[in-house]
Amino acid sequence: MFPMLPLAFPLHQRLTLCALLLTQVPLLATEMDAKIESAAQSSYVFKNFLIDDAIKTESKAGVVTLTGVVHDESHKKLAQDTVAGLPGVTSVANQIEVKESPPANSDTWLYMKVKATLAFHRSVSAYNTKVVLKEGVVTLSGDAATQAQKDLTTEYAKDVEGIKDVKNEMTVADKPTGETLSEIIDDASINAQVRMALLTHRSTSAFRTIVATTDGAVMVGGVAKSTAEIDLVTKLVKDIHGVKSVINSMSVETTVTKN
Repeated sequence: MFPMLPLAFPLHQRLTLCALLLTQVPLLATEMDAKIESAAQSSYVFKNFLIDDAIKTESKAGVVTLTGVVHDESHKKLAQDTVAGLPGVTSVANQIEVKESPPANSDTWLYMKVKATLAFHRSVSAYNTKVVLKEGVVTLSGDAATQAQKDLTTEYAKDVEGIKDVKNEMTVADKPTGETLSEIIDDASINAQVRMALLTHRSTSAFRTIVATTDGAVMVGGVAKSTAEIDLVTKLVKDIHGVKSVINSMSVETTVTKN
């Protein structure tokens, strides 16, 4: 709502001021839309996970339209989840096309899921881990910094929906990794990574979990099947790139028995 102008102002001055106020509104909206489009393209997810995808973002008054082509359905969802979490975005129209996507649960499809799962978590190294799939069985090779990292890589790969077994042939270097400065990752990217990580792990449910991130602090809520699932969600979220802390307020679902 615009401020009331004093009647003491001459009519031509009031009309001029009203015109100036009206022209400022679309200018402000245009600036916000430009910031949204820039924030999407410079986000951690777009620069690291979607860098090879041809995704275009166009914002009009906070309504973002995503267009382009990806080769995996998960990338389409990852782009939407990231953009939806950006400041100023009111809604997302996802018109991204998925082309040449491998059949669900095929070895190629499972390979992409395992690589993505490892990439989301900072305690393992997707870059140093070679993944081979054959009839649902994963063979891991490459270098692990420690035995703990090797074991965790096995655990994450085994928990991907559709994986039948994991053979870990990684070599343990037993060389402690030095502390490095953590990259500052935007909250929208953290949120999207968390949701996708919970979706890829068979022991958790992204659909029953509420996720919100503020300055790297992640709050999760919703309903879990057991206390073990709640603990697992906390463990997985803590290991996502950019997460500083986790507050888990999930509750265990209650089952109603019929007499």
